[in-house]
Amino acid sequence: MVEFVSVNPTGPVHVGHTRGAVLGSALANSLDAAGYSVTREYYVNDAGTQMEAFYRSVYARYREALGQEADFPANGYAGEYIGDLGREIAESEGSRFLEMDEAQAVKEIGDIGREKMVSLIRADLEEIGVTFDNWFSERSLYGNKEYEQAMDLLRDKNYLSERDNALWFNSTMLGDDKDNVVVRSSGEPTYFASDIAYHYNKFVKREFHQVIDIWGADHQGHVPRMKAAVEALGIEPDGLTVLISQMVTLKRGNEVVRASKRTGDFVTLRELAEEVGSDACRYFFLARSPSTQMEFDLELAKKESSENPVYYIQYAHARNFSILNLARSRNIDWSQGDVSLLTDPNELTLIRTMIRLPELVEQIARSLEPHHLPHYAMELATAFHWFYENCRVISANAEDNDITLARLKLVESAQIVFRRTLEIMGMNAPERM
Repeated sequence: MVEFVSVNPTGPVHVGHTRGAVLGSALANSLDAAGYSVTREYYVNDAGTQMEAFYRSVYARYREALGQEADFPANGYAGEYIGDLGREIAESEGSRFLEMDEAQAVKEIGDIGREKMVSLIRADLEEIGVTFDNWFSERSLYGNKEYEQAMDLLRDKNYLSERDNALWFNSTMLGDDKDNVVVRSSGEPTYFASDIAYHYNKFVKREFHQVIDIWGADHQGHVPRMKAAVEALGIEPDGLTVLISQMVTLKRGNEVVRASKRTGDFVTLRELAEEVGSDACRYFFLARSPSTQMEFDLELAKKESSENPVYYIQYAHARNFSILNLARSRNIDWSQGDVSLLTDPNELTLIRTMIRLPELVEQIARSLEPHHLPHYAMELATAFHWFYENCRVISANAEDNDITLARLKLVESAQIVFRRTLEIMGMNAPERM
């Protein structure tokens, strides 16, 4: 299982989340290509205090949309999108929630708001080709009693203790530097408790052999205690791998882009995709190791020149396609081309680059480092452009017929490698540019 993004459904996906989304998607594609059975999962954090604050925020904006006074929660979500949700619900549902008990109204409006937000998140991610096999609800862990089962298992193994009116997981027994609260003095489970139950579900209930979690940089300190909890549940700790995706800085040339023009707040994934396109989003977020901070240059991502690696790679595929189209228009059949004639250094460089792809996919599956794919794609494009510039593929001279057929066979083979590489990266393979 590769679990990634998992943004709380309290707001849209922003640029910071997008890096982890692209990393998870490309990693899952690579594992798929290497022969693994892969499940792509989004963990919907639909329980806890943040969701309650979201529900109350939407309820307040709903009341305001109908001309009613409303107390906006102190810890509420003030983004423009909350007002949009409130107005949408007022338009579709009318005033019926004003006539019911407030607690019930908050719950029902909250459910509608949450589903709308999950749908928005799903649609935004699909804009850049990020899809999931499963959307897993945090609330189901409590409804299915898996939270209780996980806690009972830890309690039976003496990994839980009560002190200071709270329930603690004794992480220090497993090498962590401090114990961690799983149930607050109020009786409310912490996010850590939910995460323990979720991993109990992944490993014990659904029996995944290998689980890869992709988290943001703000969760770095959470890794040791999660590994300790997995071990306490009786699971081999090496079965869980946590990849941390570092921060992203958006730049427009030399200027840092700090906020959205539309909302005055964070830049959303949708805004980024609309400005630079899906392929540029995927390439640039994938091109750096997730453990390093990165700058995303909006101006470079939009350039239609060889300076932009996305354009350079896709142009190589389009050039490849046009060569084969020209050959077909001339009724040239290259299926019997003799590839032993390909001895030019430019031909051999292209061939050597092409045949590295299977080995690269296996390497990525072992190292979980899909950022090698964009660099390989650049090498492949460079080798193809260089071959094209130095070796005439379709010659009008009859005496060149044999080498023409051999080179067309090479071009067709290169097209297969280009398409497969772009497919694993989640990018398009355009036929014209």
